[in-house]
Amino acid sequence: MINEKLVYLALAILGLAGPFIFPDYTMQIAVLWVMVLMASTWDIMGGQMGYNSLGNITFFGVGMYISAAIQVSMFYDLGLYTASYGAIKPVFTETQYYTGFIMGVIAAGLGCVVLAVLLGLTMFGLRGPYFAIGTLGVAVAAREIAGTIEVIGAGAGIAMPFLPLPIEYRSLFYCMIFFALAALAHFVIRWMFAQQFGLAANAIRDDEDKAEAMGIPTLKYKLVGWSVAAFFMGCTGAVFGNMVGYIEPLEVAFPVATFGIFMVAMSLLGGKGTLWGPVLGAILFHIVKETTWTYLLGLQWVVLGLILIVNIVYFQQGIMGWLQTKYPEKFGISVDPSLTNQKEEA
Repeated sequence: MINEKLVYLALAILGLAGPFIFPDYTMQIAVLWVMVLMASTWDIMGGQMGYNSLGNITFFGVGMYISAAIQVSMFYDLGLYTASYGAIKPVFTETQYYTGFIMGVIAAGLGCVVLAVLLGLTMFGLRGPYFAIGTLGVAVAAREIAGTIEVIGAGAGIAMPFLPLPIEYRSLFYCMIFFALAALAHFVIRWMFAQQFGLAANAIRDDEDKAEAMGIPTLKYKLVGWSVAAFFMGCTGAVFGNMVGYIEPLEVAFPVATFGIFMVAMSLLGGKGTLWGPVLGAILFHIVKETTWTYLLGLQWVVLGLILIVNIVYFQQGIMGWLQTKYPEKFGISVDPSLTNQKEEA
């Protein structure tokens, strides 16, 4: 059986020592943990429950704007702060920045939980491709709405307060926070699916009607699963907005065509419905993405597209799913020899 302790040790070394070993790639390592977190939280619904959401990026953007609004409005008038004519020249003290940052991240996570519950009460009336398209519509609508709200900068965007640290330490600060968030999300998901929640989620994925007939409150479990994903996506968006330093609705807050698709692709690549599949998929996808962006600029989308095609055509179960089928004993999976013989005879 694969030793998970060694895997955790390797990831801990990468998360804690990576930025010091590879200081020139600290920003890339920070985004790596964002990718891991996105893929892992998407898999709660998409992999474990069979509800393939294309709109989880909504919580990323909403969390980003909630945090920005909290961080600024605690000390300045938000409308004047975002005024295009530069009505005020704000200066945030060290205490003000960290206080606003902490409050903003917490508010972003909780605000997205509320949004997930409100959306879920409506969206969970849809199933299959209708749910996927519906959630995609929510993400696109949220992006367009954000572009019309003047108090948060509308299409012009909003500049975030500067982190009061020397510039060489800013990327490290955010990298460590993203690593902590990704680790926390991983262990929360691991704990959730080791409980009754995991059995209920898989029952919903296999046959929701039969699960309801057995007395499982499917709506409750779906709301809980989506709320957990929304909380971590909201917190991630809040931190990401601070790291980027500038928020606008199209490419930063609601990047539907990039991050919105990446989180699905990474989970599929690694193997959805497994604990480690999304993590593995996110790491491999991010490495390929950064490599092609550096050495194959102009062809990077072609390469990523080919990866998705090969994945969907030849490895629909993902890397982890294929490995578990090929080498079940390595993952502690016992296979009845009689069933194997029957399959071979057939």
